[in-house]
Formats: sequence, structure tokens, C-alpha cells
Amino acid sequence: MAEKRAENGVAAMAACYQRFDPAAYLQYNYTPPRADFDRKDSIVPWKLACLHRAFTEGDVNGELLVDIGSGPTLYQVLSGCEVFNQVLLTDFLEVNRQELRRWVRDEGSCNLDWTPYLQYVCKLEGRRPSAWTEKAVKLRKVIKDILPIDVHRPQPMAPGAVPSAGADCLVSCFCLESVSPDLPAFTRALGHIGKLLRPGGHLLLIGALGESYYLGGPGVKIPVVPLNEAQVCSSLKETGYTLIRLEVYTLPQDMRVGVDDVTGVFFVKAKKD
Repeated sequence: MAEKRAENGVAAMAACYQRFDPAAYLQYNYTPPRADFDRKDSIVPWKLACLHRAFTEGDVNGELLVDIGSGPTLYQVLSGCEVFNQVLLTDFLEVNRQELRRWVRDEGSCNLDWTPYLQYVCKLEGRRPSAWTEKAVKLRKVIKDILPIDVHRPQPMAPGAVPSAGADCLVSCFCLESVSPDLPAFTRALGHIGKLLRPGGHLLLIGALGESYYLGGPGVKIPVVPLNEAQVCSSLKETGYTLIRLEVYTLPQDMRVGVDDVTGVFFVKAKKD
């Protein structure tokens, strides 16, 4: 009975996402004030700094980086593309995979200009802002594919999508808590994606704290598992990860723009046991 309830919950979440609008989502979350690169307390620069630091500390490296649940965004791999030779982007929704393909193919019809993001990460790396064009070329070169994923399946990706030895690193931002009907489903999803990661490989996880919903488009209210730091740590431990670092960002009042009820964001650096 519990298994059936879990399946129904996951199916209900999948149904919510059929009306997801990538253009609206990007507008809500990846433009000012949330993406104000002149403000130290803006959420997007905070996320980029966390990822930059994790990817440049020297212990996160290897051949393959897999981004779990990319959505229509690229920011989460802008630092990783300097460390890994191959990057796989993944998402459950074809509309998001199409959005990513348009950028990778340089078709010029993307719903968001990623130039300010590329420039900001170049600045974090100590490069001149104009180096963003080189970074864009490099990122397009190392993105090897954009593939479907379902984090609720014990094997989230198609056989052979990831080498049997596993990826060297997974990054996942605002995915698991946003597609899970409850905390047990979130924890199971963490375990499922862990099967894609080699032992000793790293997980870089960014997610929402205290969020019960977000808008995936005009009038599209998507439920979210409201997490706290203790639950995140407990779920990681239960699914075979060792926590290296947990950082928390609290949203200033003017970042609460009515598209969700998030109160904070967590960044986790962890290692698979």
C-alpha cells in the first residue's frame, strides 16, 4: 500500500510538470534581483561562488561530470567545465532539453542570455570578463550530450548513458526537492542518483530550504518538499554520502519576489562512501 501511495505521489508530480514553462521560470529566477551581479547578497552570485570554490579546491576532478536535473539552466556547470573533459546535462522534460540544445548549438533563440553568468564566473576565476567567449566555446565543446533522466527510478538514466564505473562528480541544483512528493521520496532519489556516481566521487547539491511551492509558469504552482538542514544531512547519510561542507544562504526580503515561498538555499559538498 505504501509503495502504491509513493508511486501515485510521483505520478502526480510528473503531471504538475507537463505545464512547466522554461521561459517564465528563467525570468522568475535568473534575472534581477535574484541575478544581480552587482550585489553581494544576490542569490545567483552566491550559488556561482559556492560552485566555483568547490570545483577549484583540487579534490573534485576526473573525466565525467553529470548534471542531474539541469532544467533550462547552465550556470551550474560553468566552473565544472574547466575541470572535467566531459559534461552530461540531463532533464526529465523535453522542453528543458530543447532549451539547452538551442544554447549548445548556438542557435541564438534561447530564453535567457547567459553572457553575464559566463562573465561573472570568468571574474571569479581571475580572468578578464572578455574571456567569457572562450569559456562559452569550451563549455559547448565539453557538453557531450543532453539526456532524459527520472530520479525516481532505481536506474535514473538509460543503460550505457553513464560508464559502468560511474561519473566522477554529480552536480544537482533545485531538482530533487522540487520533483519529490515528500521527504522519503527525496531521500530515495538521492540514493538513485548515487548509483550514477563512482565510489569516492563527489556530489555538489544546491537546494531550497523551507519551500513548499514554486511557480513553474504563469499559474503553474508546483509543490516542493520543505527541507531543513538537518533533514538534508540525514538524507545524505542514509544514502551513503559523507558530508564535507554545508553552507546556507538566507534570502533577503527583496529576493522574495512572489514566485515561491523559499526562505533559504543550501549548498552541499559531499563524497560517496
